[in-house]
Amino acid sequence: MKTIIKIAPLVGAMALLAACGTTMEQRAATGAIGGAVAGQVIGGNTGATVAGAAIGGVAGAATTPRRPH
Repeated sequence: MKTIIKIAPLVGAMALLAACGTTMEQRAATGAIGGAVAGQVIGGNTGATVAGAAIGGVAGAATTPRRPH
C-alpha cells in the first residue's frame, strides 16, 4: 500500500512531463527525466532509474502528434 501512495503523484507528474515540448526530442527528454525520477523513487537503485528513464523517454516520444505529410 505504501508503494501505491508513492507512485500515484509520480504517475500524474510523469503524464504531465511526457506532454512537455513541441518536438519528439523535447518530449522524449522530459519523459526520460520523469521516468528516471519515478524509477529512483520506486526502485531505489541505478537499474530502476535507468529503466524508468528509458520507458519515460519512449512514452514521451510516443505522445508527439503526427505531422501531416
